[in-house]
Amino acid sequence: MNSKFPSAMAALTLLAVATLSGCGGESSTTTVSEDCKPKHEFKTMADGTLSVVSFDIPPFSKVEGNDLTGVDGDILKAIAKMECLTLSVKAAGAAAVIPTAQAGRADLAAGDWYRTAERAKVLDLSDPIYLDDMALVSEQGVSTIPDLKSKGLTVGTVEGYLWVADLKDYLGSKLKTYASGVNCYQDLQAGRLDVCVDSYGSAVYTTKGKNLKVEKAEPFDKVAASVEAAQSTFPMPKGHEDMLKAVNEDIAALRSSGELAKILTKHGLEADAAEVGEPRLIG
Repeated sequence: MNSKFPSAMAALTLLAVATLSGCGGESSTTTVSEDCKPKHEFKTMADGTLSVVSFDIPPFSKVEGNDLTGVDGDILKAIAKMECLTLSVKAAGAAAVIPTAQAGRADLAAGDWYRTAERAKVLDLSDPIYLDDMALVSEQGVSTIPDLKSKGLTVGTVEGYLWVADLKDYLGSKLKTYASGVNCYQDLQAGRLDVCVDSYGSAVYTTKGKNLKVEKAEPFDKVAASVEAAQSTFPMPKGHEDMLKAVNEDIAALRSSGELAKILTKHGLEADAAEVGEPRLIG
């Protein structure tokens, strides 16, 4: 479904990019005043436009008609405003987002994408934007990965998430994988699963109003994604150094002003997720 996909996703052929025509359109979401003065000078795919490819993973991103909403949407609108750019949004299926950016058919990708070592080989990654932890969602409230095994719990998650391989090695047949988080949560509420493993931000959003508990997974060395919270990024095509520098400085400005923390809390997330530490890569 998303940013939790390992960078093998980025290695998909451009055939995957062609699926965009069946996944949604492209639309403009911001306007620029004539006297606007950009904070940086850099080239974009189309003059005066910041082209973004994204998909639906609330509360981080959702393409709604001609608008990109959610945490990433608000951040990119702020960046576009600073740079006197119109934000142009291309909707795509999750599997096509990274290949689209990699192929240079968008200036950057949005949707809580994680900074991974493999992804960094094929894309430029912005500095970290916010943190996103691995979460365990259940009725009873489970917070440790060893409890999943010792209690014989049936666990579900989305195929392609960064923790899937480690959980498969550790839990074996007790792990079920799904094409989307919707299916995982449906089985959890129907009693066919004991625990869903999701990103913390997505879990908090999805479980609103439901009798489910969201716990950040306690660090466990056999599941690398639990040891340190992932840092989100805006992936970009390789070789656009001026744009990368501008986006990084704009992210830093939003963080130092407190606007980034406000955006996170507006969408129900914790303000301290904006405190990312030094840039690092998973894997």
